[in-house]
Amino acid sequence: MVVWRRELLRLTLLVLLGAWVGMPFEQVFGGISAALAVYAVLHVRRLVQLRMWLEHPKRQDLPELGGLWGQVFDGLLELQRKSRKKKKKLAAMLAEFQASTAALPDGAVVLGHSGEISWFNNAARTLLGLRVPQDIGIRVPNLVRHPVFTAYFEEGRFDNEVEVPSPVNRTKTLSLRVIPYGQNQRLLIVRDISQRLLLDAARRDFVSNASHELRTPLTVLRGYLDMMEHDAQGQGVLAPWHAPLTEMRNQALRMESLVNDMLKLARLESGRARMSDDLLDVPALVRRAVDDAKALSKEQHRFELECDDTLTMTGGETELLSILANLVNNAVRYTPPGGVIRVTWAKAPEGGRFAVADSGIGIAQEDIPRLTERFFRVDVGRSRASGGTGLGLSIVKHSLEAFDARMDIESEIGVGSTFICHFPAHRLVYRNAEKSANKIEGYI
Repeated sequence: MVVWRRELLRLTLLVLLGAWVGMPFEQVFGGISAALAVYAVLHVRRLVQLRMWLEHPKRQDLPELGGLWGQVFDGLLELQRKSRKKKKKLAAMLAEFQASTAALPDGAVVLGHSGEISWFNNAARTLLGLRVPQDIGIRVPNLVRHPVFTAYFEEGRFDNEVEVPSPVNRTKTLSLRVIPYGQNQRLLIVRDISQRLLLDAARRDFVSNASHELRTPLTVLRGYLDMMEHDAQGQGVLAPWHAPLTEMRNQALRMESLVNDMLKLARLESGRARMSDDLLDVPALVRRAVDDAKALSKEQHRFELECDDTLTMTGGETELLSILANLVNNAVRYTPPGGVIRVTWAKAPEGGRFAVADSGIGIAQEDIPRLTERFFRVDVGRSRASGGTGLGLSIVKHSLEAFDARMDIESEIGVGSTFICHFPAHRLVYRNAEKSANKIEGYI
């Protein structure tokens, strides 16, 4: 406010001076006009100086003035100093960021809104064969030319990662994941997973070979136990050993089931189990799985089935039976006697929907993400007592991947659980409704 008052006082004195000069010539207003014109010229001169400084701040210097224009120039110079300080700080942060990302073993590629490359670190240059400055501004799908990555990038769903061969070295496998951030920008993370895949293959081979080797002694052991258990019945010599022999036979059966599950899971993980593309009678397979579960239940549970007989699917019968049997049998194992198990096979908006709902013990929310891990059990005692191996849901997960399907799990402690398998529409086949008996039925 003091500056404004001084500027008004200066203007007033200038006007009075103009009027005083014009009084002897009887041109008071002319003198005032001349004074105002001088005042305007001075301001225009300051504006011209300001404009020239804004166009070339490094070549032009602002004059050191007092008054209103002096404060304006001082404020601009202060803003300039602060801006330079921020630029230096940002430049230092950017240099530190680039130095840290350059040292990362994983590749990092900054992408624009259309997927064009803006920047990449040394690891990305090595893993993807990128070049500076030739590849800057080029869309990354044009450089990483693999159908899996192209489909992943164009789809725009970046929840998981994809594995593709390295464009530089085909013997290596890369994991690629896109992470959106900022204003329509994306960060591509590239990781060499060749060593991990080799270790996984070695583990699978070990499990497969060990399981094969265990089959023979288990078969021999079961044969002798069956013979001895038969002799232990009644009043024979082995009658006192009847209970131990029965328990030994049950444990041998459980070990045999575990070996079979381990072999099946190893084949699914390694991709050696190539799924066929047969036309499957899904309603018949669903009823078969329910009937087997009824035998396991021994009439201790109530079953409800809703099955669309017009809805079939293409795929492998063994893989589908693994999915159906494991989910329904798990419902029997984890549902107390008297509980209800509801099995549904029906059409859904996204394709086919197979669901198993039970009124069992339920699963804690923190345990749900771990259910498909090998040997993970919610209730260890109940699972072992019922003959579970802890591999059922892992087999379900890998079998669903062969169908391009996915599984959702809903559960609440003390209320029950629901396992929902979503099968893609491209695998569904619809039968003529007139040839299907009981299109949708329910039974206990």
